Amino acid sequence: LTKQDIADIVRIERHLNANKTVSARFLQVSSNGEYSEGMVHIQRPGRMRLEYDPPNPTMIIADGTNLIYIDRELDQTTAIFLSLTPAELILRDTLSFASKDLLVTGFERSAGVIQLSIVKTDDPLEGRIMLIFSDKPFELRKWVVVDSQGIKTTVSLLGPEFGKPLDPNLFDFEMPAFDKDLN
Repeated sequence: LTKQDIADIVRIERHLNANKTVSARFLQVSSNGEYSEGMVHIQRPGRMRLEYDPPNPTMIIADGTNLIYIDRELDQTTAIFLSLTPAELILRDTLSFASKDLLVTGFERSAGVIQLSIVKTDDPLEGRIMLIFSDKPFELRKWVVVDSQGIKTTVSLLGPEFGKPLDPNLFDFEMPAFDKDLN
């Protein structure tokens, strides 16, 4: 890495650590051909809500512990520990790319755009995330997640608002009871 690359990585850290919240419309495109739009709200540490526009019945909530996938059409809920997902990388309270549990796997600068790719060092096959920033103004514009199955999902932020207070209820979700009477 050059001195400029290192300075840009420090600038990325500072930007992310200074902005604990973001809300935006988003466009999501996956390598499996899926396309969706919706609203995203992030409040670090650990909280995120992706609410998809109809006809997509999906909502994804990170509640600080779990990443919860909700299919409102099928009335199904799936939860996985947030710490086992690539989303955990951007939902940490404080990000340090010098941290022993993170590995910078790529850095690229082109006209007005800076890209940084990271993985967890303890399980790099779990997935990776690329953060993409505009240079002027310097802000997060999109992220690309490649999951453990190799599916690439790009989330582009439209009109992001950083640092604004968010309603904490956005990130609440009560898991359905599994002991319902089946008679």
